[in-house]
Amino acid sequence: MTVQDGTGEIGQELEWHKAAEPGELSEGQVSACPAGLKTVALTKLNGRYGAIDNRCPHQGGPLGQGTLENDKIRCPWHGFDFDPFTGQAAGGPDFDVPIYPVQVRDDGIYVGTPPPAAARRTVSDVLVETMTNWGVDTIFGMVGHSNLGIAEALHRAETEGKMRYFGIRHEGAAAFAASAYGKLTGRPAACFGIAGPGSTNLLTGLYDAKADRAPVLALSGNVDSAVAGKGAFQDIDLLAAFADVAVYSEMVRAGSEHAELMTLALKHAILDRGVAHLVVPDEVQIIEAPDQRASGPEGRMPDLRVAPPSAPLEQAIDRIAAATRPVIVVGAGAKFDMPAVVALAERLQAPVLTTFKAKGQIPDEHPLACGTLGRSGTPVASWMMNKADLLVVFGASFSNHTGISPYKPIIQVDTDPLALGRFAPVAVPLLGDVGVTAAALLQGLRTHPGLVDQRPEIADRWSVWRTEKARRTTACPSGRVAAAAVFAELSHLTPANAVLTVDVGNHAYSFGRYFETKGQQAVLMSGYLGSIGFGFPAAMGAWAAAPDRPIIAVTGDGGFGQYLADFTTAVKYGMDITHILLNNGELGKISQEQRSSEYEVWQTSLHNPDFASFAQNCGAYGRQVSNPADLRSAIAEALSHPGPALVEIVTDARSN
Repeated sequence: MTVQDGTGEIGQELEWHKAAEPGELSEGQVSACPAGLKTVALTKLNGRYGAIDNRCPHQGGPLGQGTLENDKIRCPWHGFDFDPFTGQAAGGPDFDVPIYPVQVRDDGIYVGTPPPAAARRTVSDVLVETMTNWGVDTIFGMVGHSNLGIAEALHRAETEGKMRYFGIRHEGAAAFAASAYGKLTGRPAACFGIAGPGSTNLLTGLYDAKADRAPVLALSGNVDSAVAGKGAFQDIDLLAAFADVAVYSEMVRAGSEHAELMTLALKHAILDRGVAHLVVPDEVQIIEAPDQRASGPEGRMPDLRVAPPSAPLEQAIDRIAAATRPVIVVGAGAKFDMPAVVALAERLQAPVLTTFKAKGQIPDEHPLACGTLGRSGTPVASWMMNKADLLVVFGASFSNHTGISPYKPIIQVDTDPLALGRFAPVAVPLLGDVGVTAAALLQGLRTHPGLVDQRPEIADRWSVWRTEKARRTTACPSGRVAAAAVFAELSHLTPANAVLTVDVGNHAYSFGRYFETKGQQAVLMSGYLGSIGFGFPAAMGAWAAAPDRPIIAVTGDGGFGQYLADFTTAVKYGMDITHILLNNGELGKISQEQRSSEYEVWQTSLHNPDFASFAQNCGAYGRQVSNPADLRSAIAEALSHPGPALVEIVTDARSN
C-alpha cells in the first residue's frame, strides 16, 4: 500500500473511501470521484495520485470535469488553474482548495476525508418540521439544483419516519398526485419543483386542485436572491406565475418568520380548499436556524361544522313538507357527510342522484341510488329528476355538464356563500356544513301526507337500464371490446373498498354511464378542469393516501400517453395500482365532437405503443385484451397482481 497525502500529516479522524478502481485513471487524467459525502478531483500525474476538493471557489465549477494543462487542473467553467497535489490556485491563496490524502491499495485508490460535520438545522428544516406538525407526510416531486436545501431537509424527515417522498418523472404528475390525495382525504399533500420550468410544470395539476377545491401545498425552489430579476438562468417571477392558481403564494426570505409562513400556507390550503404555494430561494434554504421553533395547528383551526341560520332552515323544512316527490342531489362537496344525507333521503324515501364528480358517494346498490346525473349519467337519474317536485342539493356547483334542472324548486346547501345561487336564483339558499345541515333538516322534518315512496319506481328504471346496458355489451366490431362490456366486468370485479381514478375522454363518459358502484368505493376525477392525463398520476396519489385499499386507474390511450413515463415511478415504489387502459387508437371524444359539428375528423388519430408490452418492460404486469371473453380473467389477474398492473383493452371509438 502506498500513502500519498500531499500534506505530510494524516489526522486520526479521517474516513477512508474507495474513490476509484485500480487502473481506472490513465496517466494525465483527472476525474470527479465520490469520497463519502464529498466529491474530489482525483488526478494521476507522473505516476502519482492527488485529490483536491471538486468545487472551484469561483462558482462551484466541477474541477474533476476539467482538463490537465501544464500539470494544472483547469476549471471547465471559467479556466481557473489548480495544482492537483497542493490545491494551490494560480489566482492566489484566497482561491486555494482543500486537499485530501490518497492511499493506493491493491483493490483501488482510497481518499481520506474528515467525518461529515453534524447536520445543521436550517430554514428548510423549520419549514419541513412545520409541514409534518400539520400532518403533511407525503410529497411528490423532483429534486434539482435550486431546491437541494429543501430536499436535504425532506431527506432527514423521511429518515426519521416523518415524511414519504416519491420522486416522479414529470412535475405535472406530482401536482396531479397531490391533487388526488387532497380530493380523497381532504388533507393536503405536497408537490415540489425547482425554479423556472420545474415549478411551471406543476401548474396544470394545481389548476385541477383549484377547480375541484382540493387542498395542496406547492413548494418551489428558486434562484439566489442576488440574481433574481436579472435574467439569470431559470429565473422567472414565480409569484406572478402562481398568482391565479394559488389561494396563498409567498416568497420565503432570509428575515421571514419561516414557520409562520408555512403555517399560513397550510391554513389557507385547508380552510380555502385550494393551492398554497411557497417560493424558497436557493440561499435561504440553507440559512442556519438552530433556535427557530417549528409551528403547528394547535390553536389555529376553527370548528368548521357550522349550523345553518334558523330562518332559511325553517323555509327549507317548509318546502320539504310541501313536496310529494322530493329528490336529493349530491355533489363532491358532500363527500365526507354522506351518512347524514342518506339518513335524510331514507326518511323521505327520496331518490339520490350524484353529480359526475360525486359518483360513488352513495353506492348504486342502495335502493335510493339512481347513479349519475348529466352528460355522463344514467337515464335512471334523469328520469327521477324530471318527475321531482323539489330538488334538495348538497355540495354541488351546478355545472352545465351536470344538468340540474333550473325549472324545479331548489334547496341548495353549501358551506361557501358564493356557491349559493351562483348561476341562477334558488328557492332556498342554505349556508351551512353539509352534515350538520342534513341532520338539522332531518331533526325538524315534516312530510307531506301524500309523500310518494319512490323506491319501486327507481327499481323499475334500473331494470330497464340494465337490460339496455347488457344489449350494448355486444355492440362492437370483431377484435374490439365494447365499453359497456369493459365496465360490466369491472363493476363485477372491483372490490367494495376500491378507489378508482378516472381520466378524461370517451372512457370517462362510459364509466359514468355503465360502471355501478358498491360498498365504500371512491371515485376521483379531474372534474371542472377536465384535464386529460389526470388518471394515472391520480392513482399514484390515491395509493399514497390509502395504500391498503385497491387502487384502479381508468384511462384512455390519449390520457395515459401524457404521463406514460411515470408508470416507472409506480414500479419503483411498488405501488399496487391496477390500470385499466381503454385503447381506441384516437382521441375518440374529440373525433365525436368534430363529427357532431359536421367537421372532417382531423388529427385525432394516435400512434401508440403496445401498452401491455410497455408495462412488462417497466417490470410490471401487462396484458392486452381484444376478445370480450378474456376480459374477466385479465382484470382478475391484474387485480391480484402485487404491484403495478396494466390491462390494455382494444376498444372502438364509437362504442360508448
